[in-house]
Amino acid sequence: MKVTLRIWRQKDAGEKSPGRFETHEVADVIPEMSFLEMLDVLNEDLIRAGEEAIAFDSDCREGICGTCCLMVNGRAHGRQHGATVCELRMRNFRDGETITVEPFRSRCFPIVKDLMVDRSIFDKIIQAGGYVSISAGAAPDANAIAVTKQDSERAMDAAQCIGCGACVAACPNAAAMLFTSAKIAHLAALPQGRVEWRQRVLELVEAMDQAGFGNCSNHGECEAACPKSIKLTNIAQMNRQFIFSSLFTTREEAEAS
Repeated sequence: MKVTLRIWRQKDAGEKSPGRFETHEVADVIPEMSFLEMLDVLNEDLIRAGEEAIAFDSDCREGICGTCCLMVNGRAHGRQHGATVCELRMRNFRDGETITVEPFRSRCFPIVKDLMVDRSIFDKIIQAGGYVSISAGAAPDANAIAVTKQDSERAMDAAQCIGCGACVAACPNAAAMLFTSAKIAHLAALPQGRVEWRQRVLELVEAMDQAGFGNCSNHGECEAACPKSIKLTNIAQMNRQFIFSSLFTTREEAEAS
C-alpha cells in the first residue's frame, strides 16, 4: 500500500522557526507495519535523497514508555482505541490515504524539533510529591500487609498511566488532571501511600497549577484518548481529596472529622 503524509517540520522551538507541513509519499507500506516503522521507512528514503530525517521520539515501541506523542489525523495517538502510536498498525489506514502527522499541541509541551516535544514538566509534578517518602522498612513478604482486592485493582488501574501526555493534547483546556489524579489515586489506594495522601494531593495539584495546565471541564476527551484507559473517576477522587485536605490543616483535625 501507499500513503501520503502531511508531516510537521520545525527546526526548534525558537520564534524564528515557526514550522510548516511537508508532504511526502511512502510506498511499499506493509499493512502489518506499525506507524513508527512506516516513519522509519520514510526517513530511510529521505536520507538516501540527501535530506534531513524527521525527528520523532520513541523507545520501547511496546506501548509502555509513552514517548511516541503524536497527533495522527487530529487524534492523540491516532484512531486505534487504547493504543499508543507505536502500537498503531498501518492496516488501520486505507491505501492511498493522506495522513496528517504533528506533535502534541500544548503550551506546556514545547516543541524540541519536528515531532518531538518536551514533556519534562510531568517530571516536576511527580517530584512535587508523587512518591512515598516515609520509611517503610525493607521489602515485606507479599502477604504481610493485607490489601483488599478492590484496593489493589484500583491502584493497579491508576498505575497503568505511562505519562504520555495524550490527555493534555486531547483536552480543549490542555488540562493535566487525568495524569495527576492517576498518580495520586494509585498511591492513595495502598497502605504505604495513605500516610501522606493529604500532603501529596495538595503538592501535586499546586505543581500542576504552577506549570500552567488548564482545568478540567468534564469533556471526557482525556479518557477517550488515553492509551491505558485511565478513568475520569480518578479526577473526581482527586477533587474530593483536594477539597478535604484544603479544609483541614493538620492530620489530627482530619482524623477527628
